[in-house]
Amino acid sequence: MGPLSSFLPSLPWTTLEIIMNVVAALGAIMITYGVFLEAERRQDAAFTVGAGCLLVYALWVGNTIFSIAMAGFMVASFIELIEIMLGRHLHSAELVEKYKHPEN
Repeated sequence: MGPLSSFLPSLPWTTLEIIMNVVAALGAIMITYGVFLEAERRQDAAFTVGAGCLLVYALWVGNTIFSIAMAGFMVASFIELIEIMLGRHLHSAELVEKYKHPEN
């Protein structure tokens, strides 16, 4: 037995399993990174890529609920990204003021 056999008992993984786990990890990292971004354009781009990666993983695993959730998240992020790129995603002065001063 190798040194990783107790830590990862399902080794050896096939190449496809390794690729799918890397895709899933990349998706989780991108969504987490997107939460910390301030610029909405970059945030939506990170969310779209991350959700796409996790959607591929969810389809591969065969989890219907996770697939639907990631598809919805990916579509919503992509639509908002397109709205920003086309200049149709605007915030009113009132919304900006509420965001800057939530106690009022």
